[in-house]
Amino acid sequence: MLRGLLLCFGLLLPLTAAADPQVWQREWPKTDFSRSLVADWQEIRSGGVPKDGIPALDAPRFVQAAKDRRIKPREPVITLELEGATPRAYPLRYLTWHEIVNDVVAGVPVAVTYCPLCNSAVTFDRRTGAGVLRFGVTGKLRHSDLVMYDRETQSWWQQATGTGIVGRMTGTRLKTLPSWVESWQEFTARNPDGLVMAQPGWNRRYGQNPYVNYDRSDWPFLYDGTPPPHGLAPMERVVRVGSRAWPLARLAREGGIREAGVVLSWRTGQASALDAGTIARGRDIGSVRVRDSQGRDLPHDVMFAFAFHAFWPDGTWMLK
Repeated sequence: MLRGLLLCFGLLLPLTAAADPQVWQREWPKTDFSRSLVADWQEIRSGGVPKDGIPALDAPRFVQAAKDRRIKPREPVITLELEGATPRAYPLRYLTWHEIVNDVVAGVPVAVTYCPLCNSAVTFDRRTGAGVLRFGVTGKLRHSDLVMYDRETQSWWQQATGTGIVGRMTGTRLKTLPSWVESWQEFTARNPDGLVMAQPGWNRRYGQNPYVNYDRSDWPFLYDGTPPPHGLAPMERVVRVGSRAWPLARLAREGGIREAGVVLSWRTGQASALDAGTIARGRDIGSVRVRDSQGRDLPHDVMFAFAFHAFWPDGTWMLK
């Protein structure tokens, strides 16, 4: 399956490359490799594509949701509803192939990100002490998670955590904004006048899943870490809120959970983007919303258990 995954991208490159900053310096001459949070450079692997081999999108076009005829009802979209702006949907049929969208919503520069290998969908505020940053894809992975870079300082960033891990911005943490993944029919039912990102102008098989059966795999792609504890399967989905993780299976079984100051809800109707060859035909994994006790949406992520374990090794597992 993984061989087929690579061929979907037309990759003939080796799966691994020397984890040596002196080698990477030729490709990244403006990156300060003397500053890093990475204790072991072997953690960073080549994903098989070069810098910008997966092209991030800048200033995408949007169309009225009611006029879109491409997206199927069960397809997943990342929803962003910021005060002062029309709600926007970023379909995973596009993010699967681009992974990062640099946008401006209600005057806020945002980066809408999606790492298929970790199933991590997180939206960040692009404003930092060094100015507004624009993000791209390094082509590298750490613990199977997307390593982003900013075009202004050429620093590297961990997508799952929003933290600078190499370069001038090392140690800087991006602010996470509330967003969530839901089905297209859920978005349009709640936001009939909403906007949806238009199909990009790249030659990609939009709507197709290049990671067929990935979320049914026994082990993640290019992951050398340890499996999650408590007998959880590495590819089991968990809902991460801060440094806590609730198994999605528990939430689906209970329908709703109220604990640790958060309220989690689940409903059927969303297709997995990492199952069938056509995203719209993926099995139903349901949609999650996370709010505080006042009903306000909270930043969260629905990721694979191995990724939570890798990046929050001391995190709390909310098993029961």
